[in-house]
Amino acid sequence: MNWVNVTIIENKKNRVIFLLLTVILSFNLTACNLLRVSADSLSSTLVLSVLSNPKTFNYVLSQESPNIFGLTYEGLITENPLTGKKEPQQAESWTVSQDKLHLIFTLRQGLKWSDGQPLTVDDVVFTYNDLYLNPNIPFNGRDGLRIGQSRTFPTVRKINDRQVEFITAEPFAPFLDAASFPILPKHILEKAIKTKGTNGKPLFLGTWGVETPPEEIIVNGPYKLKNYQTSERVVFEKNSYYWKKSSQGNQLPYIERVIWSIVESTDTALIQFRSGSLDSIGVSPDYFSLLKREEKRGNFTIYNGGPAFGTTFISFNQNKGSRKGNPLVDPIKSTWFNTLEFRQAVAYGIDRERIVNNIFRGLGELQDSDISKQSPFYDKSLQGYEYNPKKAKELLLGKGFKYNEKKELFDAKGNRVEFTLITNAGNKIREAMGAQIQEDLQKIGIKVDFNPVAFSVLVDRLSNSLDWECFLLGFTGGNEPNDGANVWFTQGSLHSFNQYPQPGTQRIEGQEFADWENKIAQLYIEGARELDFEKRRLIYNKAQQIISENVSFIYLVNPFAMSAIRNSIEGIEYSALGGGFWNIEQLKVKR
Repeated sequence: MNWVNVTIIENKKNRVIFLLLTVILSFNLTACNLLRVSADSLSSTLVLSVLSNPKTFNYVLSQESPNIFGLTYEGLITENPLTGKKEPQQAESWTVSQDKLHLIFTLRQGLKWSDGQPLTVDDVVFTYNDLYLNPNIPFNGRDGLRIGQSRTFPTVRKINDRQVEFITAEPFAPFLDAASFPILPKHILEKAIKTKGTNGKPLFLGTWGVETPPEEIIVNGPYKLKNYQTSERVVFEKNSYYWKKSSQGNQLPYIERVIWSIVESTDTALIQFRSGSLDSIGVSPDYFSLLKREEKRGNFTIYNGGPAFGTTFISFNQNKGSRKGNPLVDPIKSTWFNTLEFRQAVAYGIDRERIVNNIFRGLGELQDSDISKQSPFYDKSLQGYEYNPKKAKELLLGKGFKYNEKKELFDAKGNRVEFTLITNAGNKIREAMGAQIQEDLQKIGIKVDFNPVAFSVLVDRLSNSLDWECFLLGFTGGNEPNDGANVWFTQGSLHSFNQYPQPGTQRIEGQEFADWENKIAQLYIEGARELDFEKRRLIYNKAQQIISENVSFIYLVNPFAMSAIRNSIEGIEYSALGGGFWNIEQLKVKR
């Protein structure tokens, strides 16, 4: 799970990205001389866009979006975004041993890389042992391979030419998600792993940068890189060695070419979509009304996948620790933040329905849990905190807070109740939410100093200095609850409301963890160990109830995941998790 620095996202599991289609899509063939394509070639071309240049063509080293990997690579299995179920991909099947410690994957016959070389079990073993589990390689998804409370890594070994075995120290249900990591070509990358540069580090760390000739990027997905021009375009072409065929035996994908234009302005993207020069655009609340009126004339459909995966929330700094004798949080405010009734009162004091109606223009829903609303693990029985300022005031008065004649709130010792709320500057939706929260809490006597800051400054405060009082941000999300384990483990990197010092930061004296924090962490360990779905669901339901009761995060709202897609694109099966192009190899373009 990662911080979200956008408001509207579509998240696909096991890509540490927001997926190529979460960015606003735009391209204008007529307004600029980027591409010269005939009408005939456009009949088999999908034209999209991204907001910035790719940073690398090396999946292992990638940490940012946009990136090319959703089109170019596949793993052993995948997750169907419509059903949430795991499905075969490069592996045709898998089995789990009776003791639940051995997973054996059987590869499909005749798999090949885009250069025509065979894709074998040796590639799988190399990918995991030499790349993902290599301590000398900074792979962002390595924590997804750590098993249970011991945090050990699996053993990966070849059984025969088509079977590979993963051995875990204890049962670990989320491991199937790690089996979705892309397989990479040993015959191309092995030398770069074994050879070190003058700095003593593997040459792999400089392999497959964006300056690499496209023909040298060897892939196993439906598309391969054809051309890249910085700040202009990325062009993909059909991988003729891709394994998948239609039910009639035809080679997939149907669409011969995918073009991304690199356009940094979402307003420009909207103009270009309306002009008819691209095939899709993400729909924000600001754009919805205009685009809805133009559906018929523009020959497109606005797809609504329901609440987006992920969460948006505010949270108080409950860390009671100190650094070099200096408390991380003003002791007066720390007392408030660590009072359950205070946090609950703030939750009751925020009018989330008004956020949905005014800021998201009705295009969203309330979010009451750390688990995405569309996940099968979401607890539908959660009550949440409906707007109730009367209840909020009762809770505060019951804990000794008092109001003066101006209806301003003071604690029992006469201290004016006020705190600073920070969020990332430049995010218009979050800035609007922060302003409304400021207004709402003023109605229950609390003064909020709202201060948007640069995203890098915000993350530094949350992760390193821990110098903050309350923040408004969000996390990415998916179907698998364990993706949020780093939020709920007391030493997790995103246990932000009571952050344990991370490697490279100063130690903290006097830090305390509440019993409920430890209980949630234990439930997440138990949930990962349990392979039976219904038993897992009940474990995570219990965790959600404890999280809701203790209000470590005050969850707000989720926007709807929406995209406008041309009707000339056939085969769209839209979902919040996968967007409109998760099954791109099955889609057809008919102009």
